[in-house]
Amino acid sequence: MNIRLAAVLAVLLGSTFSLARAESATTTEPKIRAKNAKASADSALQPDTEIIDAPTAGVLDYRGYSTRTRFYSAGGTLEYLAFGVYPGINIGAAAAVDGLIGDERSVRMRAPTAQVKYRFFEGDQELPSIAAGYDGQGYRYNAGDHRFNQRQRGFYVVATQEVGLPGVQIHPSFNVSDFDSNSMFGTLPLTLNIRDKAEFLVEWDNIANWSASRVNMGLRAFLTPNFHVDFAVRAIGAGGLYNDGAHRGPERIVQLKYSNSF
Repeated sequence: MNIRLAAVLAVLLGSTFSLARAESATTTEPKIRAKNAKASADSALQPDTEIIDAPTAGVLDYRGYSTRTRFYSAGGTLEYLAFGVYPGINIGAAAAVDGLIGDERSVRMRAPTAQVKYRFFEGDQELPSIAAGYDGQGYRYNAGDHRFNQRQRGFYVVATQEVGLPGVQIHPSFNVSDFDSNSMFGTLPLTLNIRDKAEFLVEWDNIANWSASRVNMGLRAFLTPNFHVDFAVRAIGAGGLYNDGAHRGPERIVQLKYSNSF
């Protein structure tokens, strides 16, 4: 009896061991995915291609597009369109309409301008990404001189690099507005990303001499990964008049930007 009982137990244990081995061979261990894994993938922000007035080395992805609307003083509206036509290359256009919003009696559309940017060096942990481009859009049109009081950026080279703390980037650049004067200008912007919810913007623009340079500051609010709103003040602390009588002083602007891809 004892021999028979031992034999039965041996058979049962052998069957159980064989079944366990079979199950372990065909069953994979459960993988636990973080609850916010999908949210993190879906919440990647679109690249910053510009700050307030100054460019960055960022470009839209290939087949990407963006539309940006700026509301400026005296009811003016400035509209930008940009497209990623090739890896690292963006082209776009802009057009301003003075006095479009509000009770302004004189509504004038200014000549459209072109923009192009080529990021030719991606950069790494030690070296910045570098881009070159052209921006024909100026600000504060002077009807008497048929030119902008704040000249277009023209041809420029810009570098972008994270420095110091995570989320802090600098975007220094230099530009030649036109080749009649061959004057060279510089720009020193800085941005601080705050947990992909907002971004602090500051730029010292048009650096050639102190009286002509401008300090711009603003805050960018990321409402969705593809849409943000900028609130900014341009030419902080500036004073005096342009030759057409327009004030050089501060100007408040609001910008709306939407980016996506085809």
